[in-house]
Amino acid sequence: MIALDDVSKRYPNGTFALRDVDLRVDSGDFIFLVGASGAGKSTLIRLLIREELATTGRVVVDGEDVGRMPRSRVHRLRRKVGVVFQDFKLLPRKTVAENVAFALVVTGHEGRLVREETERALSLVGLTPRKFSKNLRDPAFMRARHGAEGFASLGREMDQHRAARTTAAVSAESPHTFLTRVRDFLRL
Repeated sequence: MIALDDVSKRYPNGTFALRDVDLRVDSGDFIFLVGASGAGKSTLIRLLIREELATTGRVVVDGEDVGRMPRSRVHRLRRKVGVVFQDFKLLPRKTVAENVAFALVVTGHEGRLVREETERALSLVGLTPRKFSKNLRDPAFMRARHGAEGFASLGREMDQHRAARTTAAVSAESPHTFLTRVRDFLRL
């Protein structure tokens, strides 16, 4: 469960990115966070993964107050909240397949499971033919990048199946397409 209680984030220059936000996301919910540029989407996500701290209010993930969490436990928090960033969070020296598999590997999964889940994710977003490519600027890769990142994010969350996606411009068809791929990926 994720809860924001009267959360505000004010930057040193006086600009509010968020003001008096209340939000509840129950366990198992899948959400899209959409809005105009500057609306605070990325800031909200950064608060959830404790990349930034709220100026006022409480951010709670799985019953734990993120603002009071010791730095030494932040890595555990980030395993609970899968995030697909709008900017590149990919490893430039790794192949497409290695980027997708990375989240599974670093969370302790190995062998056949990693290979099968990586293959399934790549297939669903049409990247199987480019799985050995290191050209992350390939136009086909760029088009499918969010899908693959989404599945990498889901890989971190195989048990909880929570993910958030931030983007400045989501088309009306994009959320439906993404959710269809997620449903297929999770075989719901």
